Amino acid sequence: MAYKVSVFGAGNVGAEVARRIVEKKIADVVLVDIVEGIPQGKALDMLQSGPVEGFDNKVTGTNDPSMIKGSDIVVVTAGLARKPGMSRDDLQAANANIVKGIVQNIRNFAPDSIIIMVTNPLDVMTYLAYKISGFDKKKVFGMAGELDTARMITFISEATNVPPSKIQAVVLGGHGDLMVSVISQTKVNGKPISQVLSKDKIDAIVKRTANGGAEIVNLLKTGSAYYAPSASAVKMVESVIKNQRKVLPSAVILDGEYGLNDVSIGVPAKIGRNGIEKVVEIKLTDEETALLNKSAASVRGQIAKLAI
Repeated sequence: MAYKVSVFGAGNVGAEVARRIVEKKIADVVLVDIVEGIPQGKALDMLQSGPVEGFDNKVTGTNDPSMIKGSDIVVVTAGLARKPGMSRDDLQAANANIVKGIVQNIRNFAPDSIIIMVTNPLDVMTYLAYKISGFDKKKVFGMAGELDTARMITFISEATNVPPSKIQAVVLGGHGDLMVSVISQTKVNGKPISQVLSKDKIDAIVKRTANGGAEIVNLLKTGSAYYAPSASAVKMVESVIKNQRKVLPSAVILDGEYGLNDVSIGVPAKIGRNGIEKVVEIKLTDEETALLNKSAASVRGQIAKLAI
């Protein structure tokens, strides 16, 4: 029997998540949205691409949240997208109300599922989903660091003309201005990045990575990123469904790791069939540790504004 993944939100990110899942033959997908016709139309369009792309997985569009029953994973992408001039934090109050309703539906109709959050502000929404669902913290995590890391690798590749596959990098912390690019662990063709690029160029890449989402928002003017975010979310879905146990930078609920407690923040985590199997603690410099603590404090401040 095929695995089942439900996706809340049939906008650009949600639709791309659904499309990638079926094209990779990972699972059947239920695409849920409150707007009548949108999930149904997009699902039908995707389904008709099956004979062309060579997949047999089903895609169902619906406005009925009870259709998520039996889901192995529920990916939450629903919410308002950022507009030019908006920070991720500007979205918090509105998206918190949306996420609360969705997570209550997940708790009611798919109580055995794993929740992967994509809605911004990502770290805060992941913590909110954890609290509202009542699920084990291993079964609620967010897509953030994987996307931020992919952006950083892309910018390093552009600066060095080295293929992304030859670059090692990791971005920790909150998915926002205070994310932590771990330069001490960044390598290009096996060499420390400090031996390949000047400090000024490295600093520019770190800054561009932190503003990666805003850069795309400003270019698009009427939307936000969805190709890279959906690819990052699906990488997590695949690691769960196929029990790949990949170590991916993810927004997880920490319980003492990195000296942090009761906060959702981006750290490397091994992801398998049961969700977060282990938080991987990598060696950080004193400066990187201080930056991670500062990022966590910022997320905590935002969490404190939630009415849970």
